[in-house]
Amino acid sequence: MTSLTNDTIGRMRAGLIFAMISASSFGLSGPIARSLLDAGWSAGAAVTVRIAISALILAPMCLVGMRGRMHELLRPTTLGVIAAYGALAVALPQLCYFYAVGSLQVGVALLIEYLAPVVVVGWMWLRHGQRPTWRTCVGTIVAAAGLALVLQIFGGVRLDAVGVAWALGATVGAASYFIMSGSMKISIPAVTLAGGGLAAGAIGLALLGAVGVLPMTASTEAVTLAGGQVPWWAAVLSLGVITAAVSYVTGIAAARRLGSRLASFVALSEVIAAIVFAWLLLGEIPTVVQLLGGALILAGVIVVKLGEPAVADEVVADPLPMAPEATVRQ
Repeated sequence: MTSLTNDTIGRMRAGLIFAMISASSFGLSGPIARSLLDAGWSAGAAVTVRIAISALILAPMCLVGMRGRMHELLRPTTLGVIAAYGALAVALPQLCYFYAVGSLQVGVALLIEYLAPVVVVGWMWLRHGQRPTWRTCVGTIVAAAGLALVLQIFGGVRLDAVGVAWALGATVGAASYFIMSGSMKISIPAVTLAGGGLAAGAIGLALLGAVGVLPMTASTEAVTLAGGQVPWWAAVLSLGVITAAVSYVTGIAAARRLGSRLASFVALSEVIAAIVFAWLLLGEIPTVVQLLGGALILAGVIVVKLGEPAVADEVVADPLPMAPEATVRQ
């Protein structure tokens, strides 16, 4: 019994470490993306390069996960799901988020995106008749109040309307991630779904750029971070390797050890990490009122999650889970 308890504690500790690494590295994406945008990169080019690099890094893990089962990956149904996942759950939220940070503070854009769980509640009620619990309703009201403070609707500060629209688009994309992750019934590991979705998203964005629908502009100018100059290639590699590939791998590892529910709560620290990185690297920090609103949004999301029906998480040692974790990823 003591050995089992020690093993459980060890797994929980490792899961928390993985979850914090994942949240911190994801939180770094906004400041790096903003620095590239300021240096002349378009949001489309930055997102495409980011997810393409991460897809290449995850490719070996994806192949290992499908060893002896490649026929399942090549089924038309599976390919269709991966393509839809790449478009709606990967490309859409990341593209909208990168456009949003072009005209909004990183922390503000991410706080708006974190309303995604509330959007999911509304979708499940309207589409599937799943009435929210009283906790969910309270959480939704608290989060809505927090959004009003973040947007400073009753204050003298005016946010860029286009940036807010892009941030709300990222909210819809993140909600799509939640909905698709919870409803897809395909028997491939989560790392394969993540890697396949990243590859599909990169291919889709590249095609949009090739036909001129999505602006694709890159620059070899050095980017400015923390008041210093960083080579463009270092920023691009950091965006693809640290803020995407490392984040996905450690996030999956965390969800497997903690369960998706607990991992999703720990992932809320991504907002704090993003605000800290934006302050250190870009000199950005939300106003006191916006920080208060952000705290209300996070509190509301927590209450919404507590109001969800209890679902038992299966936590086992297999590092290639069958179901993806339910956390916001951009």
